[in-house]
Amino acid sequence: MSFFVLQPAELDALLLTLRVTCVGLVVALPLAVAVAYVLARYRFPGHGVLNALIHLPLVMPPVVTGYLLLLAFGRKGPIGSLLSDWFGVSVAFTWEGAALAAGVMAFPLIVRPIRLSFEAIDPKLEQAAAALGTRTGIAFLVITLPLALPGILGGAILGFAKAMGEFGATITFVSNIPGETRTLSLALYTAIQSPGGEMPALRLTLISAAVAFAALILSELWARKLRARLAGADA
Repeated sequence: MSFFVLQPAELDALLLTLRVTCVGLVVALPLAVAVAYVLARYRFPGHGVLNALIHLPLVMPPVVTGYLLLLAFGRKGPIGSLLSDWFGVSVAFTWEGAALAAGVMAFPLIVRPIRLSFEAIDPKLEQAAAALGTRTGIAFLVITLPLALPGILGGAILGFAKAMGEFGATITFVSNIPGETRTLSLALYTAIQSPGGEMPALRLTLISAAVAFAALILSELWARKLRARLAGADA
């Protein structure tokens, strides 16, 4: 039974992973909804360039993304120096930086299904609401957004999975600091590299799988409720 007892360092890694994943997702999701809506509803010069930039982290090595984050948000970087001088905030080599890296890597996977969901919604619904005097923002909140909820949920699930398993960008941007930036993925990597770390590595693997499985089950239950609610609204 001792195999199933989490060691303090493993518990810290689990709690840190959940914190990093949730913070990264909460920050990335609203921005992803806005970007997905713009890409789905509007055509403008640079539309293809914006779409390519958003999906760039998917095709670049994660280490490259992490290094770019370090250049931008490090103490000597253009953004990092401003945060440090104006607000006294340092992002690099902190758990907040790990959340930023997780959110950046998950962002493309969140945007894609949400954009497809917006594209599947008939724009005439919004036009009809506008013709009846409904403001654009109100029409978006009461018509478009509820219809896009399944896609938003799908994007959130993909983002959660990606953020939870993020490794390359995280270790490059915030290193592997115990209790501060060592997430489950980094803890598993550390265990594999350590003599006698086979059992801790297996335990961390099972923990990661259990958390991911629980998230998938909860999301499926939520998706069923959303489909039933939308079906009832259509009826």
